[in-house]
Amino acid sequence: MLLRSCRVIPRETHRIFISRSISSRKFEMAPPILSLALPSETGRVLSIQSHTVQGYVGNKSAVFPLQLLGYDVDPVNSVQFSNHTGYPTFKGQVLNGQQLWELMEGLKANDLLYYTHLLTGMPNDFLCYFIYLINEKILLLYIWISSCCYFAGYIGSVSFLNTVLEVVKKLRSINPKLTYVCDPVLGDEGKLYVPPELVEVYREKVVPVASMLTPNQFEAEQLTGFRIVSEHDGREACNKLHAAGPAKVVITSINIDGHLLLIGSHEKEKGQSPDQFKIVIPKIPAYFTGTGDLMTALLLGWSNKHPDDLAKAAELAVSSLQAVLQRTLDDYKTAGYDPQSSSLEIRLIQSQDDIRHPQIKFKAENYS
Repeated sequence: MLLRSCRVIPRETHRIFISRSISSRKFEMAPPILSLALPSETGRVLSIQSHTVQGYVGNKSAVFPLQLLGYDVDPVNSVQFSNHTGYPTFKGQVLNGQQLWELMEGLKANDLLYYTHLLTGMPNDFLCYFIYLINEKILLLYIWISSCCYFAGYIGSVSFLNTVLEVVKKLRSINPKLTYVCDPVLGDEGKLYVPPELVEVYREKVVPVASMLTPNQFEAEQLTGFRIVSEHDGREACNKLHAAGPAKVVITSINIDGHLLLIGSHEKEKGQSPDQFKIVIPKIPAYFTGTGDLMTALLLGWSNKHPDDLAKAAELAVSSLQAVLQRTLDDYKTAGYDPQSSSLEIRLIQSQDDIRHPQIKFKAENYS
């Protein structure tokens, strides 16, 4: 009797009913994004940089260290390559401005565009391949620079840079306190890796909206139009950059009379004299990929933990970076490889403790 009273539901109807029920339950039971619902004490970072399947440059060099320091990091890969371009060949894909904006629209549609920090290494990672040939007293330096963004049109076009500026504007409309950390990769050693018109875009549009800027000596010169030949010049370049926008400026490497320095400057109140300092950096007889990306990520991570003490943040960042580089150098030597024969892939995973808990071996000297 019980069986006869049961109503048989057609198989197709049953399938549709189950599908709709599951879909409905999924929608109703969708969990919150915990990085938004329970934000970390450090912050939520959007990082727009390159990506390689093998090796550590761009986001591969920046995301993991920031995560170790407690940050939630969402990477956008401006390019996705098999390996960095210092190898004989590479394969991969390139993100254009329209595709970048589509990703932002997808995040916006799901209310996922709240970030505390934006990190860019534009124009992406210029990857250097150095070969030294010594003949008697002549040192021949051959540099293969593949600026995988500007020369090949990857992410270095004016249109892509303008899209990044739109991203900054959109993120700040949602979180006006957004911190934008920009590594303006334009060139090095007196050589410009990008078309001159892009320097103008950086100078006129990017620098004014940046919270922290991390140029090298040559890039600081390009952005200020000011030649740096002394420590005083480095400090003055920082002042010029402050006047253009960012409250924090770290010139990550300045070569003065054969000595390598970092000069940092923090303008805590607009118009007031900034706190300025230097850190003497040892020269390591080798070349590495991904170091600029790692350094900027570490500066972001530690400066947010020490918001009123940029010198302390720089000490931690430099000490971490130098420990990573020394371990990399030692491991290549252990493997029987000549570290001066080519650029070296940094030993990031093996250096976790140096990233989390660096021993401060490089102290800042404050300028009076």
